[in-house]
Amino acid sequence: MDRRNFVKSATTGAAAIFIGKHAFAGGINTKNMEEKNTQGLLFPALPYAYDALEPYIDARTMEIHYDRHHRAYFNNLVNAVKGTPLEAVKIEDIFKNISAHGDAVRNNGGGYYNHILFWNNMAKGLATPSPEMLKALEAAFGSFDKFKESMSNAGKTRFGSGWAWLYLTADKKLAVGSTPNQDNPLMDLSPVKGTPLLSLDVWEHAYYLKYQNKRPDYIDAFWNVVNWQDVEKRYKQAL
Repeated sequence: MDRRNFVKSATTGAAAIFIGKHAFAGGINTKNMEEKNTQGLLFPALPYAYDALEPYIDARTMEIHYDRHHRAYFNNLVNAVKGTPLEAVKIEDIFKNISAHGDAVRNNGGGYYNHILFWNNMAKGLATPSPEMLKALEAAFGSFDKFKESMSNAGKTRFGSGWAWLYLTADKKLAVGSTPNQDNPLMDLSPVKGTPLLSLDVWEHAYYLKYQNKRPDYIDAFWNVVNWQDVEKRYKQAL
């Protein structure tokens, strides 16, 4: 599928959500977002073709993950905030008080936001951090390998569905942790709190077609497609 037809198919029929005119503070790439109506409701096109991350993430998994799961979170979030004051609120600000907004907003808002971060956190050929980013990771974790081991373990040991994160704490320190379901470090009820920099989806739908129940194999493969340029940009903005 060529890029033109891919973008068209990826965005066809998408309603969208406008949670503030700056819906994605914190460095999420909105380059391929398209405005769908007068409210400015937005849904992002995938920033690459479905097969772009082969062989590490297969095209069929990417297609189902993006066009069914992510789109469902988005559509459900649109419905959850429709006709409420949350339509005019940035999603990051919603997360700050997510405990006050109910499970529909919490689960679907998290699923919507987390997946945009996840797509942009991945690319081919960018899986090596810059010397500056490497130095920051070494200072925080002892070595790059120890960082990868720590984040991999956060994903491997997350019971059930959820996410592993590299994030920046409020006191500007790099940290690793995990959250259940579609929670993220921006949420007031999250067990880890800070600014997300790198996300790893460990829901089964992210890997089961290719890796079956071998989550560790999927996590090992993930390191081949990390977009360290995106992570570093997000890190510098958070600082």
